[in-house]
Amino acid sequence: MTASPENPLRGGCGCGTVRFEIRAPFLAASYCHCHRCQHRTGTSCSAGARIGRADIEITSGAESIRSWRPPGGMPKAYCAECGNHLFAGSLDGDFVAVRLGAIEGDPGIRPEYRQWVSSAAPWEPIPDDGLPRYEESAP
Repeated sequence: MTASPENPLRGGCGCGTVRFEIRAPFLAASYCHCHRCQHRTGTSCSAGARIGRADIEITSGAESIRSWRPPGGMPKAYCAECGNHLFAGSLDGDFVAVRLGAIEGDPGIRPEYRQWVSSAAPWEPIPDDGLPRYEESAP
């Protein structure tokens, strides 16, 4: 589905406290294999899609969004009630990366590359899916 103001894509946290709408197509999507994403998710990588901040609206639960900014990294936003991770980047910035697992239904985009493969989990081989790989951050 291609998100638009008339046909937004919806998402939220696991407990339903935080809800949001995406009102434009995502700009790009990727898998991140960095140690921060591994620690944050408990998995080998995290799938996220970038969108302009003006194209996402928090429709409920904004007061329950907490943020943690690791040294040298982007802020990570999550629900204070259930702990579900929702976004990376500042909700006051120019863009935000939405965690694809927080989207309800088809986000209309697939991860296009893998970044931070230099940090890939040794217990989970990166699949041979043909996606471009970047040792660190994608250009």
